[in-house]
Amino acid sequence: MATQAASDPHPLPVSLADVQMAAERITGSIVRTPTLHSKTLSDLTGADVWLKFENLQFTAAYKERGALNTLLQLDDAARAKGVIAASAGNHAQGLAYHGNRLGIPVTIVMPKPTPTVKVMQTEGHRASVILEGETFDEAYAHARQLEAKNGYTFIHPFDDARIIAGQGTVALEMLADAPAIDTLIIPIGGGGLISGMATVARAANHAIEMIGVEAELFPSMYNRIKGTSLPIGGDTLAEGIAVRDPGTVTAQIVEALVDDILLVSERALEESLSLLLQIEKTVVEGAGAAGLAALLSNPDRFRGRTIGIVLCGGNIDTRLLANVLLRDLARSGRLARLRIRLQDRPGALYQVARIFQEQTVNILELSHQRIFTNLPAKGLSLDVECETRDRAHLERLIAALQDADYDVRAIELA
Repeated sequence: MATQAASDPHPLPVSLADVQMAAERITGSIVRTPTLHSKTLSDLTGADVWLKFENLQFTAAYKERGALNTLLQLDDAARAKGVIAASAGNHAQGLAYHGNRLGIPVTIVMPKPTPTVKVMQTEGHRASVILEGETFDEAYAHARQLEAKNGYTFIHPFDDARIIAGQGTVALEMLADAPAIDTLIIPIGGGGLISGMATVARAANHAIEMIGVEAELFPSMYNRIKGTSLPIGGDTLAEGIAVRDPGTVTAQIVEALVDDILLVSERALEESLSLLLQIEKTVVEGAGAAGLAALLSNPDRFRGRTIGIVLCGGNIDTRLLANVLLRDLARSGRLARLRIRLQDRPGALYQVARIFQEQTVNILELSHQRIFTNLPAKGLSLDVECETRDRAHLERLIAALQDADYDVRAIELA
């Protein structure tokens, strides 16, 4: 990978000039999001970490850039007939928002299982939403049928040179604000963002290493570039980059310009999402946490480097966000569930609660189990959900319970 030379007689589909022209088109109509240094993350990782806050776009994702760049290049006839796309995520909202702003009719085909909130957000930008099929592939096929039938212009979410050029404007801004960056760690779904950013990075006046990141459950570009056949599929937190088939155009650019692709676990994604909220006070979706997840999972590789990470989106369901944060509390020991074996007699619960009070541990919830247990008939199982300061505080509580001759164990997350 990363072998394309500036004098290559077979140029790639997108050039630096394409990205620069895209920037001229969209300037003033998208948010020029900040690129900020993170002292805490830098101290934590041993790298010099810079974050690009694309979650601060109006629709909370970088996808607006490519969508707008494409819409602005349509002729009058195409604008009048309207555009169509298949998407259940950020591409749909970016296209709908800017299409409405420009007076271009937008039709979005979404799979039937698409969460209602995403349908409502897209319709809120006055797009016409059609629910068709159970999967993205079925929705995509229906969108292409409507394109042919009604004369719409189909706008692909990533495999389009205009889209790629628009996404590349992220790198123009980032390198202008933090010119010392020598490594970019960029999420890969279909490959539009990293293709555009790599096009800019390879034209910089100093060497910049391009690292792609995919969820372990969806290593589609990894398989394509590295010739592997890792399984694809699963319920990933990073649904924004959960793409089964990367683009043909983007794969060509990634193979030429990207140095490596790393895979990150679901746990790493959860921890990074939680860390960004705690440290940077910013909300990202799973895909938006992928760059930090790769950095934290490979500390030796990136130590001493000047790292650029794009927080590519912030559209996450609030209930899912709450679950991720609570799971992180549990893994860190600040939230715990203990299973304690007791004798079923008066005062037993009081004696246990007294130890919690002595250790200044807050009890959140209690649950007794007398029937569905293999304990003797006069025994019971008590589950205590509690709140501690940290892992060491939790271990002191468990030790105190054991010193009082209680059979106790923590119910751990995987």
